[in-house]
Amino acid sequence: MNVLQALILSIVEGISEFLPISSTGHMILAADILKIAQTGFVKDFEIIIQLGAILAIVVLYWNSLFKSVAVWKRIIVAFIPTGIIGLLLFKFIKTYLLGNLYVTLISLLVGGIVLIVLELIYKEKESHIEKIEDMTLPKAFVIGLFQSIAVIPGVSRSAATIVGALFLGTKRKTAAEFSFILAVPTMLAATGLDLIKTNFSYSLNEWMLLAVGFFGAFVVALISVKLFLKYVQKNNFIIFGVYRIIAAILFYLIVLR
Repeated sequence: MNVLQALILSIVEGISEFLPISSTGHMILAADILKIAQTGFVKDFEIIIQLGAILAIVVLYWNSLFKSVAVWKRIIVAFIPTGIIGLLLFKFIKTYLLGNLYVTLISLLVGGIVLIVLELIYKEKESHIEKIEDMTLPKAFVIGLFQSIAVIPGVSRSAATIVGALFLGTKRKTAAEFSFILAVPTMLAATGLDLIKTNFSYSLNEWMLLAVGFFGAFVVALISVKLFLKYVQKNNFIIFGVYRIIAAILFYLIVLR
């Protein structure tokens, strides 16, 4: 991996992490297009630069949401299912699922269909949950169960949590914001677990690549989240479902056939 490749991956991460299109799936596909071998360092890189995206959420939501005890009660409850499943299946996920193109493409395709179908039957109502604080703890836990499906590359953590929230009667903007904040403990846990398993025996060049990836993902995620929130206030998620389907089909036809 060189600096340009690291920068491109950081841009892909920053754009896709909080959109319902699967950041992990796009990172795997981008790495394949760039002819970057899925080495141990590359897998670490793809996980560690998520810290840059996390920092963007911390900066954006610190004053308005991070100081709310009510919000964090719901975030913690929603995190529990993913935390348990991720811990139990960490070795299997990193060894057999991460980097698997076929699993990624199938997940992208199926996830796109699910998003479209849900939007076709979803009707936002005034009675739907408008504030995270108004969400019940059981509903937060169920959303966490939806998120746990995202341990499969290509599913999209953001899409899974948003679909779960919409299914339980949450407004689109609120569902997106809950997904953003839930990403903080989820991604910190995933990154932290990976760091524990890592001996940090990186070369000076690899540390430089990690720095490029981190700051690139941070800046791009800041912009991406702001634009995404503006979009969902007036639009639905069908376009993301269509994109997922097209991306999966094109990649299969162009690269894998």
